[in-house]
Order: sequence, then C-alpha cells, then structure tokens
Amino acid sequence: MTDKPPQPVSLAQAFWFWLKLGLVSFGGPAGQIALMHQELVERRRWISERRFLHALNYCMLLPGPEAQQLATYIGWLMHRTWGGVIAGGLFVLPSLLLLIALSWLYMSVGETPAVAGLLYGIKPAVTAIVVHAAHRIGSRTLKNPWLLAVAAGAFVAIFALQVPFPLIVLGAGLLGWLGGRWRPELFSLGGHSGGNPHSYGPALVDDHTPTPSHARFKLHRLLVLLVIAAVLWCVPMATLTALFGWHGTLTQMAWFFTKAALLTFGGAYAVLPYIYQGAVNHYGWLNPGQMIDGLALGESTPGPLIMVVAFVAFVGGYGKQVFGPDALFLAGAVAACLVTWFTFLPSFLFILIGGPLVESTHGQVRFTAPLTAISAAVVGVIVNLALFFAYHVLWPEGFAGQFDWASALIALWAFIALFPLKRGVIEVLASCALLGLAVHLW
Repeated sequence: MTDKPPQPVSLAQAFWFWLKLGLVSFGGPAGQIALMHQELVERRRWISERRFLHALNYCMLLPGPEAQQLATYIGWLMHRTWGGVIAGGLFVLPSLLLLIALSWLYMSVGETPAVAGLLYGIKPAVTAIVVHAAHRIGSRTLKNPWLLAVAAGAFVAIFALQVPFPLIVLGAGLLGWLGGRWRPELFSLGGHSGGNPHSYGPALVDDHTPTPSHARFKLHRLLVLLVIAAVLWCVPMATLTALFGWHGTLTQMAWFFTKAALLTFGGAYAVLPYIYQGAVNHYGWLNPGQMIDGLALGESTPGPLIMVVAFVAFVGGYGKQVFGPDALFLAGAVAACLVTWFTFLPSFLFILIGGPLVESTHGQVRFTAPLTAISAAVVGVIVNLALFFAYHVLWPEGFAGQFDWASALIALWAFIALFPLKRGVIEVLASCALLGLAVHLW
C-alpha cells in the first residue's frame, strides 16, 4: 500500500481502459465485477472500495446488467456524462460486433458437420450452466422457507399455468412489499457490505472526496435528461413504425426488447424465460434449438450475458428477410444493433438520472423487500428455463421420439465439471463442444 495518490486520469486514458475491459470481460457479472474491483480499486486506485461498493449496491437494485451499469456509473462519476457513455458503451460494443460476426457464421455454415458437431455438444452444456445459475442465485437468495415458497410458486406459475413473466415479477414484488411490512426480517437480505472495506491507499475518488458538481442533484438537469431520454427512444421507434408499420418485425423487436430491458431484475438469466416466451413462442423469430445455441454464444463472448439479445435479433432479422432475400446479413446486423440500442438505453438512463440521488449520500444502499421477493421468484423461473432446455436437448423429437443418450452423458459431464470440479463456463463449453464433435463425427 502507498500513501501517494495516483495521477489524474484523462478521458482519453479512460477510453483505452474501458475498451480493454470490454474486450476481456468474460466470466459473467461476478467475474466482470471482480475484474473491475481488481483494476479500479486495487491496481489503479481510481475509486475507493467504499465508493465502489456504494455504486455497486445501487446498480444491483436496478433492472439490467449490473456490471455494465457499474462501469457506466464509475465512468460518469470520473468524467461526467461522456465518461459514463464511453464506459458503458465500450462494455457492450466489442460483444455486439463479435456476436454479429458469430451469428452470421452460425446462419451461414451452421449446418456443416464440424460446426453441427460442436453445437451438438454445447447444447447439453448450456442446460447444465442454466441449472448452475439457478443454484448460484438460489443459494444467495433462498435463505428461509418463505422465499423458497415464492420460488416454488413462480415455478408453478410459469411451468404449469403459463403465466407471463412480467406478471410473475409483479406478483412477487407485491408479495415482497406485503412481507416487508409484515415480517421485514424475512425479506431483507441486503446487498454488498461496505462496513469494513480494505484500503489500498488513497484513490482519485476517495471515501471523503467531495461529490463533483456534475454528480449533484439538479432539477433542471433531471428534466433535460428525461427529455433527451424520450427523444432517444421515441425518434427511433417512430421511424421504425413509419417505415415498417407497428407490426413490422423490427418495430416489434424494438418494443419487445424495451419491455425486456425493464424486467431484468436478477440478471440475464431472469429475463431469458421472457425472451424465449416472446421470441420463440409468440413471434417465431427463432426456434428452441437456436435459442440454446445463442445462449452458448453469449456465454462464450465478452460483455454482459444479456447480449444474447443481439443473436436473437440477428437470427430473427435474417430469417424474416426484413430487407429481402438479397440483404440477409444487413437485415440481421441492423436488427442486432437496434435491439442492443433499445435493451441498453434504460441502463444508461438509470445511472445518469439516478446517480446524483445516490451520490447525495454515502450510506449503504440495500435491497428492498419487493426486490428480494423478485430475486426469489427468479430462481423458480430459471429452473423452468433449465427444464425447457433439457427437454429440447434430451428429446429433440419430443417425448414420442428417442432419448438422446449421448447428449445426456455430455450434460452429466458438464454438471460434474461445474459443481464438484468448479470449472469455469468457458472451459465447460469448450470441453463439451469437443465431446459433441467427437460424437457427431463418430
């Protein structure tokens, strides 16, 4: 530890750091947050640990990818609005470009034997990864029988009763609100603790650094941001409606993923059931097998997992031939970019609008009771998603068809690798892809 404060960081220096982070941010939100802590708190000392945790707790309250929102928050705190836009944008842009390229290859050469074999092995791995996500979130959330009952109720609602995901979120939030008034100790799990943080030496944004002027709440600034937000959403939506009509594929994608962006409490796995309900069952933009493949690509690329929406949109735009049969790549790429815009726009606005309110106090921000109940319901919804994937992987022709023993064995290996062996997602995907290739060629 050193007592010497770090040198001030220019916006240009921050730009190159956020670009590097966007290129190497594998490992899901936990790994991405750990990487940011290591780089920004421990190594570079751009922000103190207490301020880092304070920002993280706020981001965990929001719908949307918390790691991307945390990057936006820190970028905004250090370099005003443009700093936040650059930090959050570069967290997403490399993943978007890579997924457009991979989606194009998937649609172009996905039927070749080698690629088909790799995807054959990846699908059982994705099923195990989703179960692992349910276990990880559940072990952190389901701390008492009441929350376990909320998770079970959510599972029954979506599995047996086909209740739409937004209604499940609304119902869980209402239960949490009532529970918070009746038995608050059962619905108060808290966020990341900032009680006794480590000290790595003085930081640029330290515990006692005064809040910069741009981070203080101003009513006129809030009104300006709200107007800008309305313009940034309304102009593209009005343009799409004028060009393609309200029921056009691109217009419906923009509207659907705007709603999805506001429902991602609990991370990307929480909103995936809503996405497959809409994208697979309602709109038919892709089929169940393609949805599983898209999740695998999202897991194996940097950036937030919710970037799987870019794959969904690319396949939908490509398959629906929204620009005609001679412009398939253009249709997919435009759809992916549009959906990314409408998915992440709320994340930027939550930080730029809410950040000054959070900076007005450095007290700890905690999960509210409704959000705790929503997190519990998310576990039940993710279990349903795992069963959905397992059914399509193990019985690809339906229950009337044959059971796929090779896929079952690959899934078993993925479970062993994830749970007892505690291997990383990338390693599990790679090993299962090779097993799938071997089975397919054999």
